[in-house]
Amino acid sequence: GELAESNALRTAILAAVSNDLRTPLASIKASASSLLSTEVSWSPDAIQSFARTIEEEADRLNSVVSNLLDMSRLQAGALHLKLGPVGMEEVVSAALGSLSREVAQVAVDVPDSLPEVEADPALLERAVANVIDNALSWSPPDRPVRVEAVEVGDDRVDLCIVDRGPGIPASERDRVFQPFQRHGDTGRVATNGVGLGLAVARGFVEAMGGEMLVEDTPGGGTTMILSLRRSEAALGRESCRE
Repeated sequence: GELAESNALRTAILAAVSNDLRTPLASIKASASSLLSTEVSWSPDAIQSFARTIEEEADRLNSVVSNLLDMSRLQAGALHLKLGPVGMEEVVSAALGSLSREVAQVAVDVPDSLPEVEADPALLERAVANVIDNALSWSPPDRPVRVEAVEVGDDRVDLCIVDRGPGIPASERDRVFQPFQRHGDTGRVATNGVGLGLAVARGFVEAMGGEMLVEDTPGGGTTMILSLRRSEAALGRESCRE
């Protein structure tokens, strides 16, 4: 029943959190302890390296905690939406700015001439950031992630996040949106914490009346599509799905 489901979720959260919070915490603790040690005279480069580790791992912790809080709000139905017209190019720019990893490799084609979408700007920014972060996790270093937005029909705008990673088999596509799932068993740690990034993104997009779709990138990889309602319908032109 509902209680068993709630307990199973709580168990999954605890198992996931114990790993995803402890790992960055251990790195922060080790770096700080090294810096505070009176037995070693560290070089300026070493000090810089410890400080960088502390900053990067603190960003990771922040991401894990944010996604956990977001997932709790979604599970509890406690999401307070502030819907209004939002410019997709502003959201993508803010999402890229919020990521702690290197985003120079992300190729963006989001015209500012696109119609605005009906969304909560803060929630849409989090959703877009999570999906781009996920795409970067799976992309080979020499194959940039592409972020494109196009009008679809007369009532939607699609934001496509295109990666050249290993791809997701059709049978796995629903599973990658389940909390605490990580696609593939490569030993690579998901940077967005407890596999919650995509679950949160889809929850937010659906709460705003949109949908999230997964398709193959032609030539290999995954294309995630965040399809949102336009705030004012006008005639559309093209779709990145074609």
